[in-house]
Amino acid sequence: MERQVLRLRQAFRSGRSRPLRFRLQQLEALRRMVQEREKEILAAIAADLSKSELNAYSHEVITILGEIDFMLGNLPELASARPAKKNLLTMMDEAYVQPEPLGVVLIIGAWNYPFVLTMQPLVGAIAAGNAAIVKPSELSENTAKILAELLPQYLDQDLYAIVNGGIPETTELLKQRFDHILYTGNTAVGKIVMEAAAKHLTPVTLELGGKSPCYIDRDCDLDVACRRIAWGKYMNCGQTCIAPDYILCEASLQNQIVQKIKETVKDFYGENIKASPDYERIINLRHFKRLQSLLKGQKIAFGGEMDEATRYLAPTILTDVDPNSKVMQEEIFGPILPIVSVKNVDEAINFINDREKPLALYVFSRNNKLIKRVIDETSSGESPAMMSSCTSLLILCPLEVWVPVEWGRIMENTVLIPFLISAPAC
Repeated sequence: MERQVLRLRQAFRSGRSRPLRFRLQQLEALRRMVQEREKEILAAIAADLSKSELNAYSHEVITILGEIDFMLGNLPELASARPAKKNLLTMMDEAYVQPEPLGVVLIIGAWNYPFVLTMQPLVGAIAAGNAAIVKPSELSENTAKILAELLPQYLDQDLYAIVNGGIPETTELLKQRFDHILYTGNTAVGKIVMEAAAKHLTPVTLELGGKSPCYIDRDCDLDVACRRIAWGKYMNCGQTCIAPDYILCEASLQNQIVQKIKETVKDFYGENIKASPDYERIINLRHFKRLQSLLKGQKIAFGGEMDEATRYLAPTILTDVDPNSKVMQEEIFGPILPIVSVKNVDEAINFINDREKPLALYVFSRNNKLIKRVIDETSSGESPAMMSSCTSLLILCPLEVWVPVEWGRIMENTVLIPFLISAPAC
């Protein structure tokens, strides 16, 4: 590992990755890879998550193509020097801020969207002029394998490397000195990454997820709210960091919500959900058993069917959930949707604020004042009204949240920000 990092650092110091023309060439090569090897990429994603070709393309491939096209069209402007504000002492000088690459960066990808969450940061690293080591998640082994096969065929091998493997390989990588580390995954591993980075004072960007609540006001269109919540929750079998984690609502709404989500699930996946090509599977047996344990002692109002052999877990709704139960203590990351009753919006706000700050908070109401109040009186990475799991679809929308959910900011000006330093000059 040390030798590999040294090789990339020497290539970076040669200055080869800095010229704008080179960055654009590498981005074009990456786009060519996605387009030419699309079928192989989609097949790998399907093998890991039982994702249909349409879902794999729309959830992952189209996003990367959009990121690359955005960079190809806007990088000359984004990478150019910007005038800096002058004061009395510098008013006669030429002052500007020049974006500069950081150096050699480490990208540790996630398994739930194994292509987009690994390639998206790489787009930013290339665009910013860095060298990069990419470490895909070993849990999505088929996607990791195809990336290891394809990336060296299309990108400069002296500047961009891929490392596959499990905990030993990741541990060895984290012993090396990088100029930035970006990790997407769970909080426990995030702490390990943070501790390792601290030894070298390496800056990090951690996207670690969390429990994302939905508050449903009695003054809202329940049909719209339940359809959007069902889409955001059960997409990718609930394995989405910004998926609605639980619902807060008045007790009188609970049965209506259950019924409307049931109808929506039937509309999305048909009578036989298990046979639907659009319904994915849990990534592995360990996560399947973890989700299985969350259902113990719970009142299942809908779903609950499971098949360990195929890692199938049906869209599930829990009612009358105890806020202190296990399912409310950790990020679910699966197709289980608890409903917790609250008396009013005041209790909902207190409930949210008594817990870790969520990655996302969803508010469903016709009352704009109530929506504004919930957003103003809580803290979260994103707060869409009448939408769920939407911000990751917006190229220019920053996903900015607080520790321990994320250290830093991703997805602003696509993915450039973590991999640039602004150097003042005059």
